[in-house]
Amino acid sequence: MKAAQITGYSKQLNVAVAETAKPQIQPNEVLVRVKEAAVNPLDLMNIDGSVKLIQNYAMPLTLGNELAGIIEAIGSKVTNFVVGDAIYTRLPVIKIGAFAEYVAVSSAAISQLPTNLNFKTAAASALTGLTAYQALHEELHAKAGETLFIPGGSGSFGQLAIPLAKAMGLTVIVSGNARAKAHALASGADQYLDYQTENYWETLSQVDYVIDTLGATELAHEFSIIKPGGQLLSLKAGPNKQFAVDYGLPKWKQLLFGLAGAKFDWQARQAGVTYGFMFVRASAEQLREVSSVIENNNIVPAVDSKTFTLDEINDALRYVKEGHPQGKVLLSF
Repeated sequence: MKAAQITGYSKQLNVAVAETAKPQIQPNEVLVRVKEAAVNPLDLMNIDGSVKLIQNYAMPLTLGNELAGIIEAIGSKVTNFVVGDAIYTRLPVIKIGAFAEYVAVSSAAISQLPTNLNFKTAAASALTGLTAYQALHEELHAKAGETLFIPGGSGSFGQLAIPLAKAMGLTVIVSGNARAKAHALASGADQYLDYQTENYWETLSQVDYVIDTLGATELAHEFSIIKPGGQLLSLKAGPNKQFAVDYGLPKWKQLLFGLAGAKFDWQARQAGVTYGFMFVRASAEQLREVSSVIENNNIVPAVDSKTFTLDEINDALRYVKEGHPQGKVLLSF
């Protein structure tokens, strides 16, 4: 089978499409024929080694974190799926590989396709859906009646975070570009700020939670609008010591991440709030919860009109990095 692989971490986009053996499944796994795989900023981080202190991969590494496809074989201990099932998944962090014609994946990481989605839109849903679910339920422990702000929430993360947050009873405020305003409001956002005409830090205050999608340069503004005792959770700025502890990393990494995240923790203390960082994991149970919200709200994530084949993987990665896509970028098999 064909698979898009790297042989070492690199700042260059030199992913190669190689011929590899079709994977053999373990008793708890299924073999999936990939129909669509989503290309994410996380894939760029897997290539350049940005997250190797969190998860360091053996080489060669088949890239790709989320997909939709059809089950072609089932392990002896798998009882809740059958051959022919259409599934989607955020692959387990320790065993990625969506950019391939076939993938062996644990049944504990997959879910049936939501009934209102096809392979393309489902492939665009798993990673962001689980990120939003884990952020709201596990990291922030958000409660009905509280307020959430998502700066830069007009992208693929916001597409699922907004309705998931609304389903929990939160008031949701989003900032982003003007062209995404109507879609965000239709998804359930209570307030939308156009970042080109409004500075959110001059408009908002006493927010319970911020989910940061923009990175370290924006943290000062984000901290300034959170009420005392509130929380900021970053998807981009970087880990701190608490992340390393919660993730079960060894002591030397806890020390390293403690040093790297000291500035973020200091900024948070100055504002009277807490700082956190997260790295999303696979979960079939949570993906089923995400599916329910998708179906009940008829959420159809945006997919960019420009699609790529596996042989065009470097073009797809470059487009994600530099091309300002309007929705998830997909590899179609």
